[in-house]
Amino acid sequence: MSDTLTPLTIDFLGWLAAAPRSYAEVMEAWRTSCPRLPVWEDAVDAGLVAYRHDPGKPAMVEMTAQGAAFLAVHKR
Repeated sequence: MSDTLTPLTIDFLGWLAAAPRSYAEVMEAWRTSCPRLPVWEDAVDAGLVAYRHDPGKPAMVEMTAQGAAFLAVHKR
C-alpha cells in the first residue's frame, strides 16, 4: 500500500470500525473510479476488510483482525 493511500485507508478503517456497515453503504461512500485512489480495492487486497453475506441479510463489510492491527499502528 502506498504512502499516499495510507491516510485514506486509516480514514476508511476508522469509519468502518465506528459501526457495522452494509456493502451498499460502503460502496456509496468509498467507491471511486479514480485509478489513483483505490482505497476500497486496496483494503480488500491487503486483507484489511472482508465482505460477508449471510442468506436473508444485507451484505456486510467487516474489518479483519489484520485491519484492526493496521488501524491501531497508524491511528493518529
